[in-house]
Amino acid sequence: MNYSKQRELILNTLKTNPVHPTADELWAKLKRTDTHLSLATVYRNLNQMVELGLIRKITGLDSKDHFDHTLTPHDHFICLSCGSVQDVPSNFVSEARARVSEHLGKGALVHEINFKGVCPTCRTAITKEKENKNGIKRI
Repeated sequence: MNYSKQRELILNTLKTNPVHPTADELWAKLKRTDTHLSLATVYRNLNQMVELGLIRKITGLDSKDHFDHTLTPHDHFICLSCGSVQDVPSNFVSEARARVSEHLGKGALVHEINFKGVCPTCRTAITKEKENKNGIKRI
């Protein structure tokens, strides 16, 4: 793959924003610095980088593909309130992975686990909202 200023910009933006953006979200962010960058260019470069193993395409978080620059094995937590995606280190599920592998006859096991729940930021906001509705004030 030849060097491309746009590809470098896309990859660096992905690396400095570990929120697992979609191509559309990444393009919206990139448009602020490079007004000539097209959405098609973002899609084309993301797909090329996936094919070369420079980034990962993550499916199953919602109806869109997301992109991740972290190539080491890990899983994801998706907030059901705000939709944010956070990395979960793979050692958090190592026992489950070992048990499944043992059950399947010690075959190679590649997995992608997506945990879903409410992130700490949203949990705090929800708690504050409930307290305000109930007239509870914290001192």
